[in-house]
Amino acid sequence: MSKSRFKDLKNKFLKNPIVANVITVGITVLIVRGIGFFKEIVIADNFGLSELLDTFLIAILVPSFISGVFLGSFKSVFIPNYVSELKTGKNHGAFQSTSFIITIFVALLFFLIAYLFTDVYLESFFAGHTQQYYELIKVQFYYVAPSILFWGFSSLISGMLTIDDEFTYSSIATIFTPISIIICLFFFKEELGNIVLALGTLIGSFLSFLFLLFVALKRHILHLNKPDFASVNIKVLIRQLPAKLSSSLLTGINPLVDQFFSAQLIVGSIAALNYGIKIPAFAIGIFGIALGNVLLPYFSKSAIDNKKETFKKLKRILKFLILGSALVMVVLLLLSFPIISLVFERNAFTASDSEVVSRIQQMYLLQIPSYVTGLIMVKFLTSINKNYFMVLTSVISLVMNFTLNYILIDTMGVYGLALSTSLVSIINSIILYLYISHLNKLHV
Repeated sequence: MSKSRFKDLKNKFLKNPIVANVITVGITVLIVRGIGFFKEIVIADNFGLSELLDTFLIAILVPSFISGVFLGSFKSVFIPNYVSELKTGKNHGAFQSTSFIITIFVALLFFLIAYLFTDVYLESFFAGHTQQYYELIKVQFYYVAPSILFWGFSSLISGMLTIDDEFTYSSIATIFTPISIIICLFFFKEELGNIVLALGTLIGSFLSFLFLLFVALKRHILHLNKPDFASVNIKVLIRQLPAKLSSSLLTGINPLVDQFFSAQLIVGSIAALNYGIKIPAFAIGIFGIALGNVLLPYFSKSAIDNKKETFKKLKRILKFLILGSALVMVVLLLLSFPIISLVFERNAFTASDSEVVSRIQQMYLLQIPSYVTGLIMVKFLTSINKNYFMVLTSVISLVMNFTLNYILIDTMGVYGLALSTSLVSIINSIILYLYISHLNKLHV
């Protein structure tokens, strides 16, 4: 291939709006994650392995779970159905108002449940601590819990912005929380005392909401009208939500299964798995967020215009992703030991630890092509409201993960647990692809 031909292809590739948006979101997420990593360094420097940090992590556990499972699921089903509302030319202002009301209701409901059952929850899952320890958790929880509402509003507005092809501001909004926590620690640690981390989180979530609200108002995308729960698209959204929630819940159980099995092994196995997944999870997380944020609204718009053509677009995207991610996987596999040695090997982390963790990392790296393509196929199915099938795949994945862990832990030990995760990802992607191919034939 001539240099001019290669240059033309490169320019065409980079000028593709999807590619440009993915790169934009990827760079933005990398910056946000970098600030978040610095926040962790600052927290570690201030608190180390302290009681306050332990209690804060417990206090934020339930709000984070609600945000990750409900709000993330709601945003996923909101986007395709809001796109449908926009395309049909009906009252999208009513759709916005109804969605905000649902978010408020669910946020208050979960807050009430968490508030009423806090004592039972703490004594059941974190038994054996002093009353002072529990009081410290509850004080911080009361400051963190209102963040659920701001996270919900931010999630909806962020979804509207991505539909409006605005990806930079919607991706960078989460940077306010780590910055807020860092500022509180640097300047107000003594004044705030035990609530410094919790209040920093609340202030950050509020600032993120204000920032997104400002951007949305500037772009004139907010049009609140009288809510309409009888809207066709709202009804579809509500019907799809239980399936998406169930799928997210089942998927979230898999790491707990891995921890259960790793706890049966020698001391240090849980830590080894934790170190081994760090770099693959960081890389996959950046690409996953970048691709997911861009492609969900893209597929949602395309499917309404021409569903058959959208299937073809998906297959073309999958081909590029398989080739690109496979190349990344091979490079990281070859460099696994030096990467682990460079990043972690110092003081108590020895060369023998690097050897173990690098092999675990290699097992996890095998899932990169299947994980990335699986994520895109999930976004595609969400865009066409096929969430109920993903409940089935989540159940299958959970059963396979448990079974493979049980089999491989005997023959490979801790490495078997990491390999099991990759095998489950590969099989899950194959199932998703076969189902999408079946749907494609139905539309031919």
